[in-house]
Amino acid sequence: MSFVLAIDQGTTSSRAIVFRGDISIAAKAQQEFPQHFPASGWVEHEPEDIWTSTVMVCREAIEQAGIGAKDIAAIGITNQRETTVVWDRATGQAVHRAIVWQDRRTADICANLKAEGREPVISQKTGLIIDPYFSGTKVAWILDHVPGARARAARGELMFGTVDCYLLWRLTGGKVHATDATNASRTLLFNIHTGQWDDELLEIIGVPRSMLPEVKDSSARFGESTPDLFGGAIAISGIAGDQQAATIGQACFRPGMMKSTYGTGCFALLNTGTTPVVSKNKLLTTVAYQLEGKRTYALEGSIFVAGSAVQWLRDGLGIIKHAAETGPLADQSDSMQSVYLVPAFVGMGAPYWNPRVRGALFGLTRNTGPAELAHAALESVCYQTFDLWAAMRADWPSSETASVVLRVDGGMTASDWTMQRLADLLDAPVDRPVIQETTALGAAYLAGLNAGVYPEPTKFADNWRLEHRFKPNMSQATRERKLAGWARAVKGVLASDEGEG
Repeated sequence: MSFVLAIDQGTTSSRAIVFRGDISIAAKAQQEFPQHFPASGWVEHEPEDIWTSTVMVCREAIEQAGIGAKDIAAIGITNQRETTVVWDRATGQAVHRAIVWQDRRTADICANLKAEGREPVISQKTGLIIDPYFSGTKVAWILDHVPGARARAARGELMFGTVDCYLLWRLTGGKVHATDATNASRTLLFNIHTGQWDDELLEIIGVPRSMLPEVKDSSARFGESTPDLFGGAIAISGIAGDQQAATIGQACFRPGMMKSTYGTGCFALLNTGTTPVVSKNKLLTTVAYQLEGKRTYALEGSIFVAGSAVQWLRDGLGIIKHAAETGPLADQSDSMQSVYLVPAFVGMGAPYWNPRVRGALFGLTRNTGPAELAHAALESVCYQTFDLWAAMRADWPSSETASVVLRVDGGMTASDWTMQRLADLLDAPVDRPVIQETTALGAAYLAGLNAGVYPEPTKFADNWRLEHRFKPNMSQATRERKLAGWARAVKGVLASDEGEG
């Protein structure tokens, strides 16, 4: 049994990848599923769509690989984090659509918690800030807005889970209600210092303890899939939230190593070792992974809009047909123009954390056209990464002396133009690995580690291979001028602060 099946359940699609024992890819399958936007700033998924698309891609990948359940040593799950599902313990039916991590409907709940002075204790225990991004207030919203839900939850009839937990419950036929420490650490309900759900946090946010899953190591025997799903029972032995899984897939096991993943949003994580570092720059302190009961921590910066800025060019403005056109189009832009896009379509994430502001374009001229907009959209991702990079280096001074390299992954890293501009603005090397499927690889590794297919972390790190290193190639003067322009644009957006709450 030398194969591992990785489930990568993302925001816009479900994917399954079969990895061999040497971490090469045997097969993969992907399926998009519908997004629901019932109100401004609201984003929902139908849990049944998440489930059916996941099962379908798993079956397809297994079939493509030409293997059976008996050949698969383990399943690993990685998932869109913070997305919240509440379902009936007896029937398995969700009581409401899943509320997606991008959803901003709980802004008022968050504002009230802050007004009550709750943020210091919540931040101290969770490493997070109070923001609609996280799961806890989403659970509270469902309990308060679905008729009878709060009473049913109090009677122990309802269960809460992030997407990994929901999939695990379905895969095991309702036998296992569990999650791992990385996903638990994104809920506002989990104490990252004790490694436990926290009664004070549960009371503040209003979530009954009976709804919560058991929290386990990221690499652990969680259960096994029911035989009817894939032609035989398969052990499920690895779970991690997508950004932590990517950190593992990028082999960032040493303190000081840093990765940035470019998907719908962009998420940068800096491994800080066994000590949780408290950010002074509005970064999050999170669990990077938990192995054999020991937690490794990271500083994390979250950008809400990265790849979705390119989708906006395609679907909103119609100036490109395919994402791949963006780099070549940006290359044709007028170098005399300085157009800045601040893509605060759903507010701004780290290090600003303002859910109320909305996006803006600065520096438009009569000659601004599709090329300049493409340039501004791609560059916005680089500028936002720079903001995180600067905040991380300020929070963790030892990174100043380390020769820091940024390891990158995700769809946008296919754009050489964007990665070169990123290296130029960071004034640091940007490394793109051979295996781009780092999120799925991280999930596969955690499962394979528990199943005995893959070696311990330091030996696994030896398998990491560089595909291309982008070296900075921009003059200091140009770099400083561009960064100053970005800072002015951000200041302008933050000053507006008049979006919907």
